[in-house]
Amino acid sequence: MAEQSEPADWVRCEGCAGLVYGRRYARALQVCPDCGHHGRLTAPQRLAQLLDPGTAEPVGPVPAVHDPLGFVDSRPYQDRLDEARDRTGLHDAVLCAAGQIEGQPCIAAVMDFRFLGGSLGCAVGALITHAATTALDRRVPLVLVTASGGARMQEGVLSLMQMAKTAQAMAELDEAGILTVSVITDPTYGGVAASFAALADVILAEPGARMGFAGPRVIEQTTGEKLPEGFQTAEFLLAHGMVDDVVPRVGMRPVLGRLLGLRPPTDPRPPGDPAAILRAADELADRDPWQNVRLARHPERPTTLDYIRRLVDDFQELHGDRLTEDCPAIVAGTGRLAGTPVVLIGHHKGGPDLGERRRRRFGMAQPAGYRKANRLMRLAAKLGLPVVTLIDTPGANPGPEAETGGQAAAIAENLRLMARLPVPIVAVLIGEGGSGGALALAVADRVLVSANGIYSVISPEGCAAILWKDPQAAPAAAASLRMHPGDLLSLGVVDGIVPEPPEGAHQDHAAAADLLEAAVTEALRELIPWDPDRLRAARRARFHRYGADTGTGAADWSQP
Repeated sequence: MAEQSEPADWVRCEGCAGLVYGRRYARALQVCPDCGHHGRLTAPQRLAQLLDPGTAEPVGPVPAVHDPLGFVDSRPYQDRLDEARDRTGLHDAVLCAAGQIEGQPCIAAVMDFRFLGGSLGCAVGALITHAATTALDRRVPLVLVTASGGARMQEGVLSLMQMAKTAQAMAELDEAGILTVSVITDPTYGGVAASFAALADVILAEPGARMGFAGPRVIEQTTGEKLPEGFQTAEFLLAHGMVDDVVPRVGMRPVLGRLLGLRPPTDPRPPGDPAAILRAADELADRDPWQNVRLARHPERPTTLDYIRRLVDDFQELHGDRLTEDCPAIVAGTGRLAGTPVVLIGHHKGGPDLGERRRRRFGMAQPAGYRKANRLMRLAAKLGLPVVTLIDTPGANPGPEAETGGQAAAIAENLRLMARLPVPIVAVLIGEGGSGGALALAVADRVLVSANGIYSVISPEGCAAILWKDPQAAPAAAASLRMHPGDLLSLGVVDGIVPEPPEGAHQDHAAAADLLEAAVTEALRELIPWDPDRLRAARRARFHRYGADTGTGAADWSQP
């Protein structure tokens, strides 16, 4: 990050050019206290900062060719290697160790930009692969900290092969259900960015860290276009769905600790209370269907984030679809619900503030939102974690951007994925359940609806405009659509009803959260432990019966 200036006890920040007292700079983990610029750490410094004291155990090095081409430019490649080794004290551009982060075991592979720009050569590929193999053998997560200018040109096409080699190692960890996490530091380019760095289950980035395949100078020279401000920075990547979060260095250990602690539930069955879920329509307060619609849409009803803040411990929000954007209408992440590790995904309308509701698109997701949900559900399947979805959306996004972005295909992919997911899924309609936008998160083993929630193929207003030819007929359409929780229960579309405070969830968020927690915990209790084949078979049978027999009522809760 910084270059030393006179006197030696002071450090000049490369971000703001200000002078920082050396000891203060070290205490701040080489982050400028004035501008927040994150300086580069060496691999030994990074390992010391990340791993719990006294837990580090060296992994590697492993045999690899170092000058396969006998390459010579202005100097022999071997001379450059020798000089880099003498200057850094490293065997090559990555240092690997076994250890613990916040008490959670892992294998860490940390790159060092000082060693020939952190370039990816045969030795680096061998070490990354060895680290992955060690993580596989020990069945512990792999943490990758990247810093690289790209592939090592002096090793020719063999350096290119390291991209495929390391990608294959990551695939083996996927097949084994081993969590992988990348920490992107500045810079991460070329072959590293286009292989193991981008293939982790979770990608975190330090503020300001740049990542891309081609560097900005190459792009501008090739295309003749001026790039936007902040292009390829961590913040740019977060907005465009490429990384899960931007985490300051001081907060990286706690975030990693939460992620590394994700494991399938160990208790045979979490505690639960069968009375937490209403399973008969006559247990509901008698309410006019149109009043029910208005309560489901009440702007002060608890949102997904409201429930998460009250119910989910150690929540780590994960962002982006890894393709185009991070849709703010879908919130997704990992955490613990009543002690059970879960992946939680939900529509988020934004609460009572109109500006925030607009930013959140009123809970109507873009295709990127469904793809984000899809990615998180696949992560749940890999790690063996139950999925909980909270549904509150008027429906699929009606805008042209959603259509050009492949909205129909994104929804369809979620329906297919959820049908075959090998882990329990509990879906709760906490407000509006509109059309395919709601169903995209509702192909579940247990589907619950809040006492003032609704679920329908179309809004009452839309139905009235099309069939009644009169938007004012919306109350009549609401009654005819049978979208009330009692009707949904009698149709067998939902398995139970989550009680609400007497005047509605918007009147008492804390009480509503307690009721939701009890209901979801009971639903999970019904499903844990689970046999994946049996779970999938029951889920498919559930949806096969719709239309063939709509009068069977709620599902048989004695079976998954």
